[in-house]
Amino acid sequence: MLFTEELGIDLGTVNVLVYVRGRGIVLQEPSVVAQEISTGEVIAVGEEARAMMGRSPETIQVRRPLRDGVIADYHITRKMLAHFIDHAIGRFRLFKPKIMLTVPFGVTQVEKQAVREAALEAGAGKAYLLPEPLAGAIGAGLPIHTPGGHMIIDLGGGASEAAVLSVYGVVASAAVRVAGVRMDDAIVAYIRRKYNLMIGLPTAEEAKIRIGAAMPLEGQPLHMEVQGRDQVSGLPRSVEISSDDIIEALEEPLAVIMGMVKSVLERTPPELASDIIDRGMTMVGGTSLLRDIDRLLTQEMGVPVYIADAPMACVAVGAGKALTRLHILRRTLSEL
Repeated sequence: MLFTEELGIDLGTVNVLVYVRGRGIVLQEPSVVAQEISTGEVIAVGEEARAMMGRSPETIQVRRPLRDGVIADYHITRKMLAHFIDHAIGRFRLFKPKIMLTVPFGVTQVEKQAVREAALEAGAGKAYLLPEPLAGAIGAGLPIHTPGGHMIIDLGGGASEAAVLSVYGVVASAAVRVAGVRMDDAIVAYIRRKYNLMIGLPTAEEAKIRIGAAMPLEGQPLHMEVQGRDQVSGLPRSVEISSDDIIEALEEPLAVIMGMVKSVLERTPPELASDIIDRGMTMVGGTSLLRDIDRLLTQEMGVPVYIADAPMACVAVGAGKALTRLHILRRTLSEL
């Protein structure tokens, strides 16, 4: 029986997932906070706060305290993290939990320190940091302890990363701050440009999930109705959009992600590159659920791309499992 709870936390721009050792994923909530502007008091966190997005009065500010995978507002992030830890393992506990948090690979020391301090102030006894590609690979079950090349593509909400891993270390990597949120922005801009209709980010995200795709679908395009405000009359209006609209809207952000993956492949040592050709690339993260994104990458890179089982959970699961491998990971990671 563990006296100290061990948690793996995927602290994402769009969602926070918490893995508790022995119990699995116990929490998946939007990383959104609603705050009263006059007093600074946090009045809602997670799903409850997300329901207020675009629907709150001027006295309440609803926002994401993380941007592009890193902390944008330290104090709000700390309160949000404390709320999620309490929710996951209970507010009253004898021992402070041991927590592994994930951070984008290549973030600055200042950004790492902010995450660690936020976790400690939120109630962690010990806080460790793990690069997201490494956590995703462990969560996806890749044998990265072996001296062979394994490529992971992590498409999150705020950032996209690709890395070649071998013997628990990162051999080559790249990251761009283009992912799910930028895709939602691109859909908003496209609908405004094509239909003269202003829609909110929650509507854009819903359209991306329901009918979105990375390349033309086999068979008939999907359709849905979206509501918004007409740019000319200023009155509410609805239009029907298709999956072809979303494909066109996402061309630019997807091109940036493909360029990032290509840059990692170009810097991969030849021996590891041959391993990747044999084994393919593994995708994790919520944005990897976009229809046919694996088919698009396979077509563009000439290397098979596979989506991991439960891709959204991989990073949090990997962070939790990494706590049992600290003695090995310390050899390759200075932040542990």
